Amino acid sequence: MLGRQSDLAGGGHPYLDHVRRDSFYGFLALHRQELFSDEDFAEFYCPDNRRPSVPPSLLATALLLQAYEGVSDEEAKARADFDLRWKVALGVGLKERPFAKSTLQLLRARLIINERMRTVFRRSLDFARHTGYLPSRRLKVVLDTSYVLGRGAVKDTYNLLADGIVMLVRELAAGACSDPEQWARERGLGRYFGSSLKGEAGIDWDDPEARQAFLEGVVADADRLLKVAREAVEGSTAGDPELRCGRLRDAALLLERLLMQDIERREDGARLKQGVSPDRVVSVHDPEMRHGRKSERRRFDGHKAQVAVDPESQLITAADVLAGNAPDHERALELVEQVEANADAVVEEVVGDCAYGDGDTRKTFAEAGRRLVAKVATRRGVTQFPKEDFRIDLEEMSCACPAGQKTRKVVSISSGDRYGAPGVPLRAFRFDAAICDVCPLRSSCVRAHVGKGRLVMIHPQEALLQEARAFQRSEAFAPYRELRQAAEHRLARLMQLGVRQARYFGRTKTLFQLLMAATVANLTLVATRVGLMRDRNHPQTIISIHVHALFMVRRVFATLSPRSEPGFSATLLEVL
Repeated sequence: MLGRQSDLAGGGHPYLDHVRRDSFYGFLALHRQELFSDEDFAEFYCPDNRRPSVPPSLLATALLLQAYEGVSDEEAKARADFDLRWKVALGVGLKERPFAKSTLQLLRARLIINERMRTVFRRSLDFARHTGYLPSRRLKVVLDTSYVLGRGAVKDTYNLLADGIVMLVRELAAGACSDPEQWARERGLGRYFGSSLKGEAGIDWDDPEARQAFLEGVVADADRLLKVAREAVEGSTAGDPELRCGRLRDAALLLERLLMQDIERREDGARLKQGVSPDRVVSVHDPEMRHGRKSERRRFDGHKAQVAVDPESQLITAADVLAGNAPDHERALELVEQVEANADAVVEEVVGDCAYGDGDTRKTFAEAGRRLVAKVATRRGVTQFPKEDFRIDLEEMSCACPAGQKTRKVVSISSGDRYGAPGVPLRAFRFDAAICDVCPLRSSCVRAHVGKGRLVMIHPQEALLQEARAFQRSEAFAPYRELRQAAEHRLARLMQLGVRQARYFGRTKTLFQLLMAATVANLTLVATRVGLMRDRNHPQTIISIHVHALFMVRRVFATLSPRSEPGFSATLLEVL
């Protein structure tokens, strides 16, 4: 049944002043009950089993402390047991051991499984509104993303296939109630249970024939194991556990996918595929990780954190986790809708960088009746005149080139796959070769040989893009460049709270980590701005921390027994 916290409420904890009322721990001690109540989590607990649970409000506070300090579950339990600051924040006595590690993990699992992760996050916005820092109003929202390194191990193709084989072996051995490694050795698969299949292969990697034979052996083992898995699935009965059969199917599908993405089947044998397959799985331990790019040279393996920030209050109003290879603008409209639900406000304007300035995203927002301000990306480093140097008039359907030549000739060239509109014919303005061949600017405009003209593409959302380009050339666009910095600053704060590295496997659990960090970021921001917490960078706070540290060191050395050297303790105390 639901346990209720009989804590040292409000400012009643005897050690509150020892941890400072204006610290994050003191803030939670004084305002914990405004953030969480046990009734918020009542649906997770049986109402009448007569066994009181650990109060969920206490566990929710512990999750915030864990995100604030970036510690593991084991360390969170240890700090709740022995750290005075945590005891004050949780409202428990010095001798209390408030929860077990598994209890904390259970609440996290319940929040994730029941899709209640955003419940804790919304409390930060409710608190901001309660203090008057975020009044109900119409908001502007800035969107931005940053990469999150995945937790799963990224390996080369050989070891990646080996991990897939081991995972499937474990599921098959579990169905046979056998030890996985023993089950594998009986079937000639024991080499996959070493530290590294490739490292322990013992072949000459400079020999193409040896590499080929080794690869074909791995692929043959995978095919043989998949055949065993198919037979096991087909031979399953109604009495077999559904969960076990589901895990077996998932492991088999994963291994099949690894083979398809990295292996090319030829008549002369299996070969490694050249290049990177689209949407490639990079880790067996976290199959949702993807190869991603933050820039042309900066690559990562993991996910993308997407946030929406109110530039006036600097509060994070919504957050999401995308695939590492997803475009930044994916699910942008859904994120804006989350803002309105979280903040109980109306979003009147959305601001983004050029990653949100493509035509399809503008069309999606326009059809939803929302204003989107984002810079249209321009091509850099091109030797020919870009499209932006041509003047397109959609009303009279004409196009003028940089040399002053004008054409009204429109041709259909292909389907719209290039612009995300499959099957829609693309159109372009065409300048005939007779005009381009005699033009003095031809070398700066046309790459083709003499006898070929220039095509200027007409984007399916050309009108929206033209409107955006005209706005970003005006003086009214200047303030929006500064607004985008709000999201960059908040992302930097989330990175300080450990979001750069995922603590869990999968995007759903990584979203939980992101939301907890965003909750801490919001609460510390609001508490500092309204005077409930002192800024840690404030000079008075830094001096206070240093003085306290010196006092504690002096006190420790004062209790030490003198060494054999006369005057050792006295001399050290004088220095301190």
